[in-house]
Amino acid sequence: MDSLQLLAQLFPQGHQVNIIDDFISGSAQIGEQTISVIGTSGHTSIGVEIALAQAKAVLATVREFPQRPILLLVDTQGQRLRHRDEMLGINSYMAHLGKCLELARQSGHKIVALVYDQALSGGFITSGMMADACYALPEATIRVMGLPAMARITKVAEERLTELAQDNPVFAPGPKNYERMGGVQAIWQGDLAQCLQQAFACADAADRRSELGRQRGGRRMAQQVIDTIMAQALAQEK
Repeated sequence: MDSLQLLAQLFPQGHQVNIIDDFISGSAQIGEQTISVIGTSGHTSIGVEIALAQAKAVLATVREFPQRPILLLVDTQGQRLRHRDEMLGINSYMAHLGKCLELARQSGHKIVALVYDQALSGGFITSGMMADACYALPEATIRVMGLPAMARITKVAEERLTELAQDNPVFAPGPKNYERMGGVQAIWQGDLAQCLQQAFACADAADRRSELGRQRGGRRMAQQVIDTIMAQALAQEK
């Protein structure tokens, strides 16, 4: 689904969202509520310009529309792999975007993300993964690292990683595997406008992804490790 089709389905009441050079920004109505819409389209890679544009849009919402909900629309092939962006410090620009989203959350803005096409690598981590809850469409592509690249980095044969991916979602791409791990709250089917309205109604700033991963069998130990560390920290304080 392209971004224009998505916007029409999400906002049947109409919207004031613009797409310029693959940068999505504007506002829309869900029921009686106005929300800010920020994101990317066209499988764009996240370079310094678009990272700053998204951060600027988040800060403008915080400054001009206190506690207005924010929808992040995610379609990115990851951070831009160019010498220029690396020399300018693309990691710092992406970190700045993440910090702006955290500022919005602490300022009372509900943040929901929707992966409607591609969500790869750092472009996903500093957008969709920074939301209170991240959702996906069934046909979306989600992965932090493809298995061929993972094989090169870990020195584990790609065939072995493919075998592991059959039973362990940590090694496997796709929205269903990320749902099992708790990274994706749910996969939307049917009426997208209704799904969006329900998502904002249920949005919670508390991070429960590890607990969801435990319940769904995708990340069995993450919450246990967190609980152990927190218990030890409390014991040391006493």
